[in-house]
Order: sequence, then C-alpha cells, then structure tokens
Amino acid sequence: MRILMIGTGSVGSAVAAIAARRSFFEAFVAADHSIDRAKHAVAAVSDDRFTATTVDASSAADVAQLCRAHDITHVLNAVDPRFTMPVFDGALTAGADYLDMAMSLSTPHPEQPYSRTGVKLGDHQFAAAAAWEEAGRLALVGIGVEPGMSDVFARYAADHLFAAVDEIGVRDGANLVARGHAFAPTFSIWTTIEECLNPPVIYEHERGWYTTEPFSEPEVFDFPEGIGPVECVNVEHEEVLLIPRWVRANRVTFKYGLGSEFIDVLQTLHKLGLDRTTPVDVGGARVSPRDVVAACLPDPATLGPKMTGKTCAGTWVRGQDGAGKTRETYLYHVVDNEWSMREYGHQAVAWQTAINPVVALELLTSGAWSDCGVLGPEAFDPVPFLDLLTEYGSPWGVRWG
Repeated sequence: MRILMIGTGSVGSAVAAIAARRSFFEAFVAADHSIDRAKHAVAAVSDDRFTATTVDASSAADVAQLCRAHDITHVLNAVDPRFTMPVFDGALTAGADYLDMAMSLSTPHPEQPYSRTGVKLGDHQFAAAAAWEEAGRLALVGIGVEPGMSDVFARYAADHLFAAVDEIGVRDGANLVARGHAFAPTFSIWTTIEECLNPPVIYEHERGWYTTEPFSEPEVFDFPEGIGPVECVNVEHEEVLLIPRWVRANRVTFKYGLGSEFIDVLQTLHKLGLDRTTPVDVGGARVSPRDVVAACLPDPATLGPKMTGKTCAGTWVRGQDGAGKTRETYLYHVVDNEWSMREYGHQAVAWQTAINPVVALELLTSGAWSDCGVLGPEAFDPVPFLDLLTEYGSPWGVRWG
C-alpha cells in the first residue's frame, strides 16, 4: 500500500504519528499547501517511509498528478470538506482508492431550509458511485471518529446487540479546557461553523430525511468515564446521512455537546455575517469572513499542551432484544488528552479522529475490508475494525441503560 495523505494539520499530523507505528504500508506521502507544515509532520515521525510535498487540494488534476508521480494506491483526505470533491475526483482519475473523514458539503433548501433538505452532505459523492464501481475502486467516505467510528458502532449494535432498532443517536461530549483561551475550538473552526450553523438533518423511517433549526431538541446526556452530564443539541453531521443507508432504524440523530457559551459565540458570528465564506472587500482586499475568524483563533494543533480533560464519541441505541424487550445502550470511545499528548504528542480530539482512517487502511490492506463503489463504514463488518482498534491500544466501551 502506498498512501497519499492530503492535509497535515492537527488531524493529518496525528494520522502520521499513528501510522508510523504500523507496518502495513510501503510508502506514505504527506502533502499540504504549506511545504513547511508537511515537512514538520514528516520530521516528527522520523520514518524513512514518509516523504513531504506540496499539493493544490482545490485541483483534481494536481491530486491525480501527485498520485501518479508516487504510484499511490490510496488517497486519504485530511483537509477541510470544501476540498472534498477535488481530492475525491483526483483519486478516481488516478485509479486510486479514497478515504475521507468529512464528506462533500451540503446546500440548504432555498425556500424551506429548516424543514426540507436541499443538497445533503455526501450527495455529490454518492452521485458518482457508479463511476467508482465501474472502475473497481473504493471510496470509503466518513471514516473519521464522527462520522466513522460512530457508524461502526451503529452497525455493530444492529448486528450483535439488538433484534430490532428503534433509534440511533450519535452523542459527542467532552470536558476539555484549554488554559489561557476564552474561546478555543479543538477542531477546525471552518468545519465547526459549517456543521453547527447549517440546518441539522434528522432521519425517520416513515418520513425520510428532513431538517430542523440549528441547536434544536436540547437534551442532557451523561457521558462516561468522569465527563458527566453535558447538554447536547442537534447539529448537521454525516452519520444521519450514512447510517440509514445500511442500518435499519426508525430514527437517527446527531447531537453535539457544545455548551451555551459556544453556541452563543457561533450565533453571534452568524448574526454578524462572520460565518460567510464569500469574500468581502476590506480596504481593497478580498477576504473570506470565515477565514478571518479562523486566522484569529489558535491552531487546534497547538492546543494540546494547554488542554486538560477527556473527549467522548459514541452511539446511543434503543431497540428490542430477541425476546422483544426494549433496552438501550451507549457504545463509546474516550480519549484523555493527558494520555494522547504523552503517548503521541497530539491533542485528544485530533488523535481520536485520526486513528480511525489508519485502522481502516490496515483493514483494506489485509483484505478484512474489501469492496468497490462509494461506501460508508456501515457497509463493512464492524468486528474486524473494533478488534484492530483495541489492538492499537485504544479500547472502546459499552454502557447499558
């Protein structure tokens, strides 16, 4: 396996650190628009299999050319989702398999954004499924932590824990604190704004996919391993668009534990128009307001030494067992920032996201996972993934309600 990873930010750098400890691949090319950032990610792992280079992630032709130059077999997309389609298309053009952690962007319904879907997350990618099947190539979409591990949990629960599933709810929460920062998102603010301010999507078996208001249906969810109760709200996320394609459930939601202060900041950015991506004129220069916000905030990759606490990603499931008795469970994965910094030198949220595509790549190499087309994690047997995740030294848990 010869891997091209595009993007060496907080998640991409963590991917390199995790992959360097495994032997399943022959070569790993780390590409970024900044050669200094790519070189930093490679230097940190000190492994001859890794090389650094530059790439224009907005150009499918540039991605394809880079694949051919390095005889790439698998492209891992670790950049902002605005670049998903060029990287996705470039991989197919070059005849490489593809993985990402965030799918193609959505566009709200032009007239009824808070009740009807417009272009959904991943629609552009699924529209190309036939081309990937005809080429005999695999695009494994949404294989981060959420989406990704959470989707694997959903498939595992449906296959092994329940006879019938009523509701699947992905729930994400943390008690992380970054010293010295009043507001410091632990993930890309560009992506955070996109998913939190777009209309959240809900799936119901009888109704299909529909949307609601941002931050709707607040609930307090009690997260395990000392994190405790966190208020969670509906947020647009890929799991709701992925899970129903392969797992039968009456209802699917995604709720994020943001907290009232975080929500207030996002709503203020929206009111001021600072969440927009269309450039505006500032003293003769054309700049994107969202890019300005991102430039004013600390790089998530630098926050690790200042952070304390844990992050939890997981999937809550309610359904019936073989005897028809209703029960519920929460399958989860917790990462302590102190541990991830000590063991890998990367903050918890980035590390938790990064481990999943590395596990998936190893499963594709071994043949434990194998298929073609545009597929989500739910399309594959979850057991090999969860077993290998544990072998990586990152166990998962199950809590029954």
